[in-house]
Amino acid sequence: SCFLGSLSLALSESDSWGVFSEQRESIPQYRGMAHARISAKLPPDIDPTKAAIAFGERALPKLNEELQSPELLTRQRALMALCDLVHDPENVYQAIQLGFLDNLKYLLLDHDSTVREKTTEVLYIMASHNVGRDGFIKYGVIPALSQLLNDPVDICRRNMHRAFEIMAELPRGAVGIVDSSLISSLVLKLKTELDEIQELILDTLSGCLCIEAFEALATGAVSILKEKLTHPSVAIRSKAARVLLGISVPLEGKNIVWDEEVIPVLVSLLEDSDPEVRANAAGALMNATITTQGKYAALSADAIPPLLKLVDDETSKVRLNAIKALTMLSEAPEGRKTLLNHVDLFRGQLNDSSEAVSRAAKIAIKVIEWKP
Repeated sequence: SCFLGSLSLALSESDSWGVFSEQRESIPQYRGMAHARISAKLPPDIDPTKAAIAFGERALPKLNEELQSPELLTRQRALMALCDLVHDPENVYQAIQLGFLDNLKYLLLDHDSTVREKTTEVLYIMASHNVGRDGFIKYGVIPALSQLLNDPVDICRRNMHRAFEIMAELPRGAVGIVDSSLISSLVLKLKTELDEIQELILDTLSGCLCIEAFEALATGAVSILKEKLTHPSVAIRSKAARVLLGISVPLEGKNIVWDEEVIPVLVSLLEDSDPEVRANAAGALMNATITTQGKYAALSADAIPPLLKLVDDETSKVRLNAIKALTMLSEAPEGRKTLLNHVDLFRGQLNDSSEAVSRAAKIAIKVIEWKP
């Protein structure tokens, strides 16, 4: 009887709960509420490939220990977790203090391609922070990274070149690359690398040649860059012209640009559909035509008409470089004779929205109208 009474009570409570549930569904604030479920699936933000991160200040020291583990999976997981942490410059600072860079340099030569890939990824992310760039120079990371120039895995080389590109954005980073004697290797890699990596190399060279151009000139950079000026990729054409702009700053560079007959190719790029290509081509002509032989090479290539079209280009950088290039050409008697008929075009730029353009137009008028 006691059992039957308990069962009756339980059933009555169950009925009551069922009634309550039905009543609750009829109340708007309860309708559609989620019910608790036990699932075997992991939450979507849990990555089983990452190492578990220790709490607080112990996080990075633990990962540093795991990077040195003989177990491949442990090293891989530690690198996966580290890729997330080094986006924070405070973590980068702490990692450098803990000696991570020495361990990462060692892992660059790991036999496992995934370890090398994630190591290079960690390093290029670290290079995006000032403290990381300082660490690269202090601990010799640039020469260590250069060991992957011939790595068989494309993404490892790409990550390495991304790190170099970031380093070359600042003078001290560019000096570090130049001091590591990498310019010749980077120039030669333009012949064989994938297009995406060629773009990174050209960006790196653009920053480094402001520091030192002679090593690139000695490696035959001008003839290689000349080929890139006609590349199907707009980005490669543009970046190659920008590197030529830098390499033609020293007199030796100007002479080789003339000797390799690069000037006619630059003139043809003045009519390119991309404004960055036009701007960089005009800038390279500006430097190359400082010498007398450069001036006459440009005049022979009929550079004045396309340059005049760019004086009122919609892009200020294009206008500026075109006006400066025309100013160089006006120093030759033949160039001045032609440009005297177009002085009004330059006067129209005296009130340009860009102060640099208006100043360049004023100088151009003065040079064109100069009389002995």
